[in-house]
Amino acid sequence: MVSDAPKVVLYRGWPDAGKYVWSPFVVKLEARLRFAGISYTTRAGSLKTAPKGKIPYVEISEDDASASTSMGDSTLIIKYLIEQNILPDLNGRISPTARAHDLALRALMEEKLYFYHMRERWVDNYYLMRDHVLSSLPYPVRVVVGLLIYRNMAPVLHGQGTGRHTRDESIAFRREIWESINDLLVASRAARTDDEPFWILAGSEPTEADCTVFGFIVSVMLCTA
Repeated sequence: MVSDAPKVVLYRGWPDAGKYVWSPFVVKLEARLRFAGISYTTRAGSLKTAPKGKIPYVEISEDDASASTSMGDSTLIIKYLIEQNILPDLNGRISPTARAHDLALRALMEEKLYFYHMRERWVDNYYLMRDHVLSSLPYPVRVVVGLLIYRNMAPVLHGQGTGRHTRDESIAFRREIWESINDLLVASRAARTDDEPFWILAGSEPTEADCTVFGFIVSVMLCTA
């Protein structure tokens, strides 16, 4: 860890600081920063100004620097902060086999489970999601913005494959993933004593997959969206 941490501004897509948001990628990134004791400032941000056109993104600057580094994609942000010796490398101390398992778990959640929940929110429960996420907008504007989001989301889900499944098929796939994650956590918990923390890969320390699991649990089970 560096002695003089840089200034980090996290754009999380939601104006209310101190509250969880429905994006598992935002929650994952915030968890990594908090667990490492890195101070950061949050702002709502905008997809229009985001480096990769998505949330979250960050601006990182040294106290004495006039220029800042702007980055998008939570995984790339974490890799950059590790390379800059700002965050600890959680996966640097585990075996190649464990790193492969860690990567597979993260891909399962971020490349499959994420889309099942996006379908659940923006297709199967469109009106509930629209009226919650866009609650600060006047109703006529909310209808238009919600329709734009849906029109952008539907082709993505169809091209990715999730949109081609029936609602029941999507629910079954989603349940299968969560049950598998639960089985891993139950097995890891059973191998530890009552007062010890437990991790998804059953190791003695957390890995990147634990932060991803935390992000999805918070996003799906705690966030009100």
